[in-house]
Amino acid sequence: MAKRQLNRRQNWRIEKIQGERAARAAKRESSAVEALEGGDLGPEQHGLVIAHFGVQVEVEAVDGEQAGEVFRCHLRANLPALVTGDRVVWRAGNQGIGVIVAQLPRNTELCRPDSRGQLKPVAANVDMIVIVFAPLPEPHANLIDRYLVAAEHAGIKPLLLLNKFDLIDENNAPALNALLAVYRTLGYPVLEVSAHHGNGMEQLQQQLDGRISVFVGQSGVGKSSLVNSLLPNVETRVGPLSELSGQGTHTTTTARLFHFPGGGELIDSPGIREFGLGHVSRADVEAGFIEFNDLLGTCRFRDCKHDREPGCALLKALEDGRVQQQRMNSYRSIIASLPENGY
Repeated sequence: MAKRQLNRRQNWRIEKIQGERAARAAKRESSAVEALEGGDLGPEQHGLVIAHFGVQVEVEAVDGEQAGEVFRCHLRANLPALVTGDRVVWRAGNQGIGVIVAQLPRNTELCRPDSRGQLKPVAANVDMIVIVFAPLPEPHANLIDRYLVAAEHAGIKPLLLLNKFDLIDENNAPALNALLAVYRTLGYPVLEVSAHHGNGMEQLQQQLDGRISVFVGQSGVGKSSLVNSLLPNVETRVGPLSELSGQGTHTTTTARLFHFPGGGELIDSPGIREFGLGHVSRADVEAGFIEFNDLLGTCRFRDCKHDREPGCALLKALEDGRVQQQRMNSYRSIIASLPENGY
C-alpha cells in the first residue's frame, strides 16, 4: 500500500500539535529542575552522557566516589542539545535524579540534518565511525560514500565493516567484491565479519579497543547483533528484515554508549536509511572523495563542475581509470542533493 501523502495544512497541524506537546514537556522539565535546585544538590562533578531520552539524559559519573554509577538527569533550560558521548558537569540530587549544569567542549561531533533540514548532532567526541553494511539489505555505495564524506568533514577516522559475510553466495559475491575492491584500493580499512558465527570479531575488537566508536548504517545490517557479540552482557534487541521491503526494522531507538572491558567505548546509533549532507558545501563533498585531492584545481576552468567541461581533470581521471565510475556516480548524486547544488 502506498504511503498516504499529507497536504500542507495537515503537515502544519501535525507540527503545531508536536510543538505544543514539546512546549508542555519543556515546561514540566523546567519545573522539575527548579524543584531539584530548590532542594539539596551535591557538588559539581564531571560526567559522560551515555543515553538520551527526550528531555532527560543518562549520565555516568566519571570521578569521585560515584564513578561508574549512572544517573537520570534533567537539563537546565539554557543548555544546548546534548547527545550521547557528550562530557558534562552535573550535580546529583535526591533519589538518583540529577541536574546537568554545563556542557564541556566537544572534540568531534557527527551531525546530520533532520527532516526539516535543521542540523542535528548524532554523537559527540567520537574517534572512529564504523560504517556497517551487509549482503542483505543490499548495500548502496552512495550511502557508504555519504558516511565517508561526513567522517572526513567531522575529522573522524572511518572503518568499513561488512557484517553477515556468511550470507555471501555466488549471486551476490561479484557485486560485493567489486564494491569492497574500490574502497580497499583507496586505502580505506575494510573488515569482513559475521556476528552470528563469530568470524573476524577478534580483529574488529582490536580496532575498537582504546577508541570511542560509533556504529552507523542501514537498519537490518546487524549492528545490534554486533553489539551483542562484542558485549554479551548487553543484550540489545535484534529485529528481522521486513518481508515486504527487504529493509531492516528499527530496534535501536536512541544512541547508547557501552564500555569495553579492555578500554574504549562504543555508541550504537539508531538505523539510518538515508544520511543527508545538507550541512556541507561542494568543497566539503569534494574533500570527502580522497581520490580527488590531487586533481582538484587542475581543471582547465576554475569553475569546472566536472560534468561535461573540456579539460576537466576528474573526467580525464575517470577515463583513465584513476577514478571509479561508482565513486563518480556517488559524487554527482550527493552534489545534486545539496541545497542549490552546493553553492
